Amino acid sequence: MPDSTNPVPVLSRIASDASCLHQALRALPAERDASALAARITDAQDLAGIALRLFLTRSRRTSRPSPGDLLLLHRVAQIAKAAQDAAAELTAALARAVENQRRQAAATSRRVVLIGPTPQQFIESAADLLDRIPTLCDAREWPESPCQ
Repeated sequence: MPDSTNPVPVLSRIASDASCLHQALRALPAERDASALAARITDAQDLAGIALRLFLTRSRRTSRPSPGDLLLLHRVAQIAKAAQDAAAELTAALARAVENQRRQAAATSRRVVLIGPTPQQFIESAADLLDRIPTLCDAREWPESPCQ
C-alpha cells in the first residue's frame, strides 16, 4: 500500500497530467471542436481537484505544520489556483467560440465583426498557466524537502 502521507507520487501525476494537457491545448483547434474544448476544461478541473485533495490531506496531517509543510501547502495551493485559472480561461474560450459561431450563423452578410480576445488567445493563456505547474510540483526546486 502506498504511503498516503508522501505527496511526491501525487505531485508527479499532477506534473505529468499538466504537461499532457498543455500539449493537447497547443494542438486544439478552438473554433472547430467545442466538445474537445469542453473535455480539456474538465481535465483542468480534475487537476485542480487532485491538488485540493492533496492540500486537504496534508493540512489535516499535523496540528503544527513545519516550515517545510507550509511550503508544500503553499505550492499545492498555487498548483490548484493555476489549474482553476486555466479551467476558467478555457471556459471563456468555449463561450467565445460558441458566441462567434452564433454570430456567424445569424449574420445577414458574409462579414462578421468579432470583438474581444479570440478563443485561441484564451487557450494560449490557459496553456501558459498550465506550463507553470510542473515546476511547482518539482521538489528539487524547493529550498527544503517538505515531502517527508
